[in-house]
Amino acid sequence: MQFQQPQNHQNIETGMVPPQLNHGGHEMFDVHEVLAGAINTIDTYTMLSGHVQDPELRDIMQRQKQFMADEYNITLECFKSGQDPSKPTQSYKMKQGNDFTYGMKPSQPKKPMQSTAEINDEFISQCMLNAVKAGATVKTNAALESTNPVVRRVLADSLPNCIEMAYEISLYQNKHGYYQVPQLPRQDMTQMQNSYAPAMVQPQTPGNIMPH
Repeated sequence: MQFQQPQNHQNIETGMVPPQLNHGGHEMFDVHEVLAGAINTIDTYTMLSGHVQDPELRDIMQRQKQFMADEYNITLECFKSGQDPSKPTQSYKMKQGNDFTYGMKPSQPKKPMQSTAEINDEFISQCMLNAVKAGATVKTNAALESTNPVVRRVLADSLPNCIEMAYEISLYQNKHGYYQVPQLPRQDMTQMQNSYAPAMVQPQTPGNIMPH
């Protein structure tokens, strides 16, 4: 997506603010957290890549890592310049379908590892999922606090990608039995679905608009 170039803004204490400094205080701290978190996620993927056994998980990891690195560069560029990045943001596309298997089956209780020899694909995929979900949270907070319109839009465009990556990982986990999805009884689900009704929205016409 291309963005509208921001204009210079006024600081009531110091005068005109150049584009590269068109950032509020909350924005500076929150985007700093976004960038640091992105580095941490990419480093986590790199650190765990040598332990991956399943080619499918390795493919997911490599594709996501490359996309995250590109997105990090775009975010960093517009944060430092305050202007439109040199390339537009992209949408992450996963390869998998979206078929979840529901229900629970007996499994061994989870417990902390005793050594690095226990690192496996289940652990790696969970680390990936946790990192991507954490990134979605900090990017949401940063987007809500950003005053620079380009940075705000770059962060907002990144959120669907975080969601897509997390969904891709959870589908992988579900397929391999790492992530089981319980369901409520059908009667309870139906009752909850039917506990709301559509809102009745009246169209506004000159006759029903309240006068000032």
